[in-house]
Amino acid sequence: MLSENLLQKLNEQVTREFYASNLYLQMSAWCNHNGLNGSAKFLRDHAADEMSHMHKIFAYIQDTGALALIDTIEKPEINFANIQDIFNKTYKHEKMITAKINELVDIALNEKDFSTFNFLQWYVAEQHEEEKLFKSILDKIEIIGLDGRGLFMIDREIGNISIH
Repeated sequence: MLSENLLQKLNEQVTREFYASNLYLQMSAWCNHNGLNGSAKFLRDHAADEMSHMHKIFAYIQDTGALALIDTIEKPEINFANIQDIFNKTYKHEKMITAKINELVDIALNEKDFSTFNFLQWYVAEQHEEEKLFKSILDKIEIIGLDGRGLFMIDREIGNISIH
């Protein structure tokens, strides 16, 4: 059985994952609108991945006999300077999500809720992969650049990245 504190924090994470899905979907729309079809596809796929993360936590809460709740989802940002701005923001967002997952793990350990601790290990590993992925995209942007054919190459490279 989840403590009230851990239940509240897990429900907050449900909302964060839902927001992340909306954010990446909005970024995908920006990319599509700006002719960056590879990046649009990647971000649309990533939005679906984030939604699956939300569903997984939602189901876990329900499986414990507690009530899963979705709070108000903030409207995602819609204006971006360029593709580098988008991926800087995704990397920053993923680092924040990692910090929140680590907080959940800490709470579960302190409360000796080993079932929830075990459940959260998938998210710990997933966040490591997410940060690595977005950092590698930023590294490619730095190496290739956005001038001339660089933007075309970056978009093509991002479009070829598969999500799990």
